[in-house]
Amino acid sequence: MMLRLFRSSKRSFDSLTEQEILAVAIAAEEDDARIYLSYADSVRAQFPASAKLLEDMAEVEQTHRNSLIAIHRQRFGERIPLIRREHVSGFYERKPDWLRKNLSIDSIRHETEAMEEQAYRFYVEAAKRTSDASTRQLLGDLALAEQGHEDIARMLTEKHVPEDVKSAEDETAKRQFVLTYVQPGLAGLMDGSVSTLAPIFAAAFATQDTWQTFLVGLSASVGAGISMGFTEAAHDDGKISGRGSPIKRGLACGIMTALGGLGHALPYLIPEFWTATITAAVIVFFELWAIAFIQNKYMETPFLRAAFQVVLGGGLVLAAGVLIGNG
Repeated sequence: MMLRLFRSSKRSFDSLTEQEILAVAIAAEEDDARIYLSYADSVRAQFPASAKLLEDMAEVEQTHRNSLIAIHRQRFGERIPLIRREHVSGFYERKPDWLRKNLSIDSIRHETEAMEEQAYRFYVEAAKRTSDASTRQLLGDLALAEQGHEDIARMLTEKHVPEDVKSAEDETAKRQFVLTYVQPGLAGLMDGSVSTLAPIFAAAFATQDTWQTFLVGLSASVGAGISMGFTEAAHDDGKISGRGSPIKRGLACGIMTALGGLGHALPYLIPEFWTATITAAVIVFFELWAIAFIQNKYMETPFLRAAFQVVLGGGLVLAAGVLIGNG
């Protein structure tokens, strides 16, 4: 009873017959070809050269499939057993297309390399389990082909994605990342870090109560995060501006807004007032310089100008909060 409960529903690789090994390989090559074509469709609009590369890789997978079907027909006939890699324990798996949407071009390139590396390992193990000389030779040849697929990809890249095109595609991908994540996230971080300074430090100096100050900071940070997130998501659907999914932008903006405020609210969990306040002030210092660094790195704002704007603005808001709290 217990053995039946914990027994895997998948077949072990060692239990497969030679015919079943061929069937798994045929299904895997079919699936990989479809994945490459799906990747090609997803990047065609922005990266047509890489889409052509992926189509060529799908064509190679179809060639492998045809070779495997030919050897199966020769040895076992026309009927191919219905067994796929997801039925085999320890076999590499592929996620369905709907779980792989919106992958970056770099992620797709890395994924294709991982797919070929995993296929190589499968064919090496499959060849060890095969006694027929012709089948063993085919599986060994396919293992070498998969191992050399990186070279094929490199040649196809040189053909369809020369260095200047790849640089342009990388620049497009970087720009999309900045528009979708960095820009709204930076706006949220600035708003959360700067706008909550005055209420948090005003509450701190007015009450001298660290717990009450923490509650003010928590409510201000969470409230600002929700407000900024909804505002970012609602004001631009991204279709015309090209800034990407409003949900992703809203989440980036809202989360970073909340984190920006919580950074100097959390120190007020420390019971001793001056220890908490000095810790919060130090964190504010690092927050403001981090904002200046992000502006310089991703938004190409000169560092001194970014530092002057952010640190000066933050300092003025901090001073206003302290003065109001002491008033």
